Amino acid sequence: MEFTARAVTRIRDADLQRHVRIDNLPQWCASISKVLLQQGDKGEIYSTWGQFRIHREVIHNGVRFTLPTCPNALQWTVTAGEPLSGQVLIHCTLAGEEHDLELVESLERFVADWKTGLESGAGQPAPRPTAGECMPWFG
Repeated sequence: MEFTARAVTRIRDADLQRHVRIDNLPQWCASISKVLLQQGDKGEIYSTWGQFRIHREVIHNGVRFTLPTCPNALQWTVTAGEPLSGQVLIHCTLAGEEHDLELVESLERFVADWKTGLESGAGQPAPRPTAGECMPWFG
């Protein structure tokens, strides 16, 4: 079964690869409430569905996350389109073709939470002030 959403944002693939990490997943997605452990591209999170190990890998145009201990083999990718497309695709899959309505609804919320997080830019570092800018009172 699969779920998708498109976030309208100017985040580039290199930014996704640099800034979407295990240690800051709760900033990007409200369905992930806590990072319990993070060691490089592996860790453990607490999410809507409970506690899971998580793996992250950099892929073409973005990142992929997998929950290797999840009974449904849940995984999702966050990938940027063409540089000027202004869209990021969230693609989530799990094993099996049929699941109970509660799980399906929670996965729809999960993908929607990613869309919201990406569009708000909540996980991105604050922009640096531009060097050399003066306030008007300095002439």
